[in-house]
Amino acid sequence: MYTYWIIFISIAVLSWLVQANLKRKFEKFSKIPVDGGLTGRDVALKMLHDNGIYDVQVISTNGSLTDHYNPMNKTVNLSEDVYGTCSVAAAAVAAHECGHAVQHARAYAPLKMRSSLVPVVSFASNWMMWILLIGMLTLNAFPEIMLFGIILFAATTLFSFITLPVEIDASRRAVSWLNEAGITNYRNHNAAVSALRSAAYTYVVAALGSLATLLYYVMIFLGRRE
Repeated sequence: MYTYWIIFISIAVLSWLVQANLKRKFEKFSKIPVDGGLTGRDVALKMLHDNGIYDVQVISTNGSLTDHYNPMNKTVNLSEDVYGTCSVAAAAVAAHECGHAVQHARAYAPLKMRSSLVPVVSFASNWMMWILLIGMLTLNAFPEIMLFGIILFAATTLFSFITLPVEIDASRRAVSWLNEAGITNYRNHNAAVSALRSAAYTYVVAALGSLATLLYYVMIFLGRRE
């Protein structure tokens, strides 16, 4: 059990460091303009059109780093500091989210798998902590409750790991297109790669953290808690 807590705390510290590094890099690269004066919205539209995609809208959304692609209504949602900003960071984020739109249009298998898990993960996220809590309190009398909670948590962990290739591939598509389209020069291109790589690390740490927590609940269920 002590080993688990060492791992859990290490992952928590690593997550904080990765998030801090990501924030620092995006603040730094937000001050570096891209050639041509293209905003995040301009970059997104150009990447979509260059890939033959004309049925996806690019819209602005509130918040910071709230950028995402919604396959349900085919919208690339860019945060306010990306949508109207001309910077390497804005271009990288916009291209990354459009990378998901390209995946959708090309029927990228991991994205289809992740999308199929969304209803399950949505249900699990709302109920699994309550079920796990009740399961721990009634473990000896009703172990099935704890087992059900573990299954729900396992679904969210699987979702985290399936997300990894989806996010990495979207960044790969973004980096490749930014270079081919001439949006970024050599120096700016390296900055975009660095920013997207830092963003990818957050998903890796999140997946590892989810796995560590899942193993913790499994240990409790198996009666191995010291």
